[in-house]
Amino acid sequence: MHTFLYGLHTIPSKTKDLFMDLTDIIYSNDYINILIQNYVAQSERYQMLFPESSALLTLNSQYSVLFLERSLLPENLFGEILFTGLPKLFTPLSTLSLEVSGIVQTQNLYGGGYTGKNVILGFLDTGIDYRHPAFLRSNGQSRILSIWDQTDRTGTPPQQFPYGSLYEKSDLDDALRSRDPLSVVPVTDPDGHGTYVAGVAGGTPNASAGFLGAAPEADFAVVKLKPAKQNLKDFYLVSTNAPVFEEDDLLSAMRFLNEVAAREGKPLVICLALGTNQGSHSGTLPIALTLARYGNTPGIIPVCATGNEGNAAHHYYGSVSENDSPKNVEFLVSEGSRGFVLEFWGQVPQLFSVGFRSPGGETIPRIPVSLTQEQRITFVLERTVIYVNYEVVQTTTGSQLILIRMLDPTPGIWTLQVYRAFPSPPDFHVWLPITGFSTSDVIFLEPDPYTTLTTPSATIPVLSPSTYQASNNSFSPESGRGFTRLGEIKPDFASPGISVTGPGPAGSYENRSGASASAAITSGAAALFLQWGIQRTPSRYFTAQELKNYLIRGAGRTDTITYPSREWGYGRLQLYQSFLSLMTN
Repeated sequence: MHTFLYGLHTIPSKTKDLFMDLTDIIYSNDYINILIQNYVAQSERYQMLFPESSALLTLNSQYSVLFLERSLLPENLFGEILFTGLPKLFTPLSTLSLEVSGIVQTQNLYGGGYTGKNVILGFLDTGIDYRHPAFLRSNGQSRILSIWDQTDRTGTPPQQFPYGSLYEKSDLDDALRSRDPLSVVPVTDPDGHGTYVAGVAGGTPNASAGFLGAAPEADFAVVKLKPAKQNLKDFYLVSTNAPVFEEDDLLSAMRFLNEVAAREGKPLVICLALGTNQGSHSGTLPIALTLARYGNTPGIIPVCATGNEGNAAHHYYGSVSENDSPKNVEFLVSEGSRGFVLEFWGQVPQLFSVGFRSPGGETIPRIPVSLTQEQRITFVLERTVIYVNYEVVQTTTGSQLILIRMLDPTPGIWTLQVYRAFPSPPDFHVWLPITGFSTSDVIFLEPDPYTTLTTPSATIPVLSPSTYQASNNSFSPESGRGFTRLGEIKPDFASPGISVTGPGPAGSYENRSGASASAAITSGAAALFLQWGIQRTPSRYFTAQELKNYLIRGAGRTDTITYPSREWGYGRLQLYQSFLSLMTN
């Protein structure tokens, strides 16, 4: 069981031919990617178990990615690979506000103020339009230090990763002087999400467009993520053309950003404006554990968007009142759905099991918990196939996880029947895929808007802002809400994210709304605070927890709301008030 998670084949040497072979494997849809911990990857005991066709790439100090031929694995990967071993998929979180956040006042503090100078804003996203005025200095040179384009195989990759193309500031300046910049540096951002987020966080001011980035003198480091492999999208039944990225590529991107900052000797803000509904919602995926390590490192501040799932009807919270009677959880499947993956999470010592009722009335009775894990369910009158995998004790959380993968579901109202074995604890959570993973949505009929923070924003040592509208101080109904699945306090505070101006296509500026905008503004605010720290004597490099607590102290609060709140966290971001609280003390 789980054999394919642990066996390894070490690449014997990095000769040119082997190096190129690994590059081809990284992009090949014939290989599936599996995340493993490095202490496993380095064990000779496991290295003997895998075929010669497998390959291994170290992502960071904690994790490696193992590449296995897809044909060696069964159709349902949950039966062979531990939950955290299969990379999760992440998507961009959609996208007046600076002033209400106290950022403009902070930029003007004492005449000179703070603008993010000597701080790096790092982004891993859909790319960046480096030609946009938002990323240029007054002399026409680029403010971007490095771009790693994971999608581009025409250039030289970074030293530590054998794929993509690396472009440094000198390359960008050469391109900007050229009549055809893209012939020199072919980095683009057709989606526009990465360009917008980076510009909101730190774009160069443009008075005629009414635009001002939160940290307008910060430097940039950017990773353009390569799209997720089709084999993984097919397994998770992602049926849209929306940008979708793999967890392993995010891990390598974060390491790259960290190494750029170390090379430059500057503090780093990592802005992650991507998210997913996959995972424990308690900060235990490989990406969450990696962010936690960075967040506990002085001078590195991860910021995670909390998503727009508050009103999406993709979360259910309930409890089973009796041992022998099920709790019925109804969800609606629209026409045209090819399928989806549903995650059920419960707490020990409870032991849950499930059954199903189809829209046509066919019932699958209670499916016993099985340590052999995979169970394939078919129907007499329906074409639907359901795979049920019980993880009685999920490896990184200790919680019970039931993975339900539905293929070709009949349109209509389905019922998930939930049974319990013991009186306590009776409650459970269920998540459907995030908005954008399917062209035909699936929703709960009685959803719960709370605990809808997208992964990995439930990670404690990161900054996780919810979204509100600055013009009237109203909470955005779409914003993800807390707390975490285990009751820990998230979000930390709320940032503006409605109708925020940022860079648009072809040098324009546009308004967007959503969690990505609030994460970008928070990232800029963090850069200003880091600048204040490094200008002190002696220089002070904050951890994410330290900086978070300073921002919480200055947060704006209302007498009618009890804090911490599931919506507002500890209040509204007010960076200027955070500085005033320091001066008062």
